[in-house]
Amino acid sequence: MRALFFSVSLMALAATTVVAQTLPQPSAPTPAIAAAQDIPYPGTLKLSVDATDLARKIFDIRQTIPVAKPGKFTIFYPQWVPGGHSPRNDIDKLAGLVITAKGQRLAWTRDPVQVFAFHVEVPEGVSELELSYQFLSPVETRVGRVVMTPDMLNLQWLQMGFYPAGYYTRQIPVEASVKLPEGFKFASALEVAKTEGQVTTFKVTPFETLVDSPMFAGRYFKSVDLDPTGPAPVRLNMVADKPELLEYKPEQIQAHKDLVQQAYKLFGSYHFDRYDFLVALSDQLGGIGLEHHRSSENRVAPKYFTEWDKTYVGRELLPHEFTHSWNGKFRRGADLWTPTLNEPMRDSLMWVYEGQTQYWGNVLSSRSNLLTKQQGLDSLAMTAALFDNRRGRDWRSVADTTNDPIIANRRPLSWVSYQRSEDYYSEGLLVWLDADTLIREKTGGKKSLDDFAKAFFGVDNGSFVPRTYTFEDVAATLNEVVAHDWTGFLKTRIEGLSERAPLDGLTRGGYRLIYTETPTDYFKGSETRGRTTNLAYSLGLTVAAAGLVSEVQWGGPAFKAGLTQGVTLVAVNGETYDADKLKDAIKAAAKPDGALVELLIKDGDRYRMVKIDWRGGLRYPRLDRIAGTPARLDDILAARK
Repeated sequence: MRALFFSVSLMALAATTVVAQTLPQPSAPTPAIAAAQDIPYPGTLKLSVDATDLARKIFDIRQTIPVAKPGKFTIFYPQWVPGGHSPRNDIDKLAGLVITAKGQRLAWTRDPVQVFAFHVEVPEGVSELELSYQFLSPVETRVGRVVMTPDMLNLQWLQMGFYPAGYYTRQIPVEASVKLPEGFKFASALEVAKTEGQVTTFKVTPFETLVDSPMFAGRYFKSVDLDPTGPAPVRLNMVADKPELLEYKPEQIQAHKDLVQQAYKLFGSYHFDRYDFLVALSDQLGGIGLEHHRSSENRVAPKYFTEWDKTYVGRELLPHEFTHSWNGKFRRGADLWTPTLNEPMRDSLMWVYEGQTQYWGNVLSSRSNLLTKQQGLDSLAMTAALFDNRRGRDWRSVADTTNDPIIANRRPLSWVSYQRSEDYYSEGLLVWLDADTLIREKTGGKKSLDDFAKAFFGVDNGSFVPRTYTFEDVAATLNEVVAHDWTGFLKTRIEGLSERAPLDGLTRGGYRLIYTETPTDYFKGSETRGRTTNLAYSLGLTVAAAGLVSEVQWGGPAFKAGLTQGVTLVAVNGETYDADKLKDAIKAAAKPDGALVELLIKDGDRYRMVKIDWRGGLRYPRLDRIAGTPARLDDILAARK
């Protein structure tokens, strides 16, 4: 009994000791950084970039920031990327930061929560801070997007400069300058103040405008005026890996001139004082397709002009970016606009910003003859098939994919057909085609989505001050074009779930999606461009170079056979793999006595044989004209007079 009492007493003492221990508690919050105010910044920043170190791909930067009083001072390195819709600016490539005042080095501290913010104590009697640092741009693609080559560079001011906390970026004036390599010419939407030797200084502009005005520069450069008599200058500025790549034919430039005119006819307005297409014809510079209010920022195939008849796949890029001057830059979602580049953006209306831009980009490609009508139809067939076979649509809405720039940050996905990606782009295109054809049907062809474009984007003609909108604004403007339950229409397609893609726009447009055993030229061109063999609609897989499986359709025949992306096809029906043998095996399996396709798979250091249960032959998407119905889609793609 005594032993039992002693044991119980020890247990009680131990319990008391545990209760008496202090449990962890959260640390005190990090002091808040001053909220931005819409008041003028007292002074003009100066930002000088030396971009001459092509060999090591280093930008050397100096910046002067005026300060009004002593004490704690905070500067921001931009975090959120306009047009990227996410907090992914390359702060990891910022290096060597030194801050001085009157020749004295000052200590700086990075904010432990907002790591894009830097704090410094300004001494008495100091009126400006001097910053020096480098932006170490990627020296290889493994590190990131290459922005410097021996013959060209892409300077993004977003990566070059800091700005003071506490002010809207539109209220912070900055004078920027750049030193370019000897012999380089450049293009930018910024206005030049002066050029002395290799150094160009630009006119003072708000920090907000500076970061929205990138530069392309190169040894081999050409600029073409696309609208000499228009309301504002529009130029096609090109840099290339080699001078011969800049040789173009008049009809090729005419298509770009027609793009400008067709956009004006569509929107009935313009929202820039100048517009500069910045285009790199290169396979050395990293790929980019980024919109700005008064310029684009794009890379196309090196032989964009010299092999014009072969490089049409992807030619929707420039029309897409030009459309963004109206949709996305001038008009943008109210929850996307922010007063600084370090406040979170919200992407809920990306299906308008990007989805309708994707639609108009494809439409304007055909209206300007950058694509033929048939190429436009074939491109649309590929989009329709892709999303009609996307299995993830039965659990995840288009609306939820607007979060993907933040969630996935455009990292590769293992099962994109199930996880979904930034589907608001091209499924958004299908939704807006549905809306366009519905308006045409309800009005007997008297009105169309063109009327919405003029009413929604054509306001404040000539202004390039951003004007925001809400979901309700979109639905209300559609109702002004033609009365309909547009709120229900959009919510069903954007916020709802469905096993099938919204293809009513195709059938209402006079076409239906079908599959045939031979691919369209556009489909073949997309395979060539991507260096893949696309068997998504038969075996349910896509194969890249050397037999590497680059994608497997969730729930498809290859998926059911246990395949994943990343495995390698070694042999087909007992013979060394090549794309033609695989296609022949698929066709043979469709015959009454044909054997199933048998593949030898290499998965890491293991090999295995798989048979794929598919007897449907080769299947490639195309659009088939529905006899006796209005050819509304033909009219949509036709040039406006």
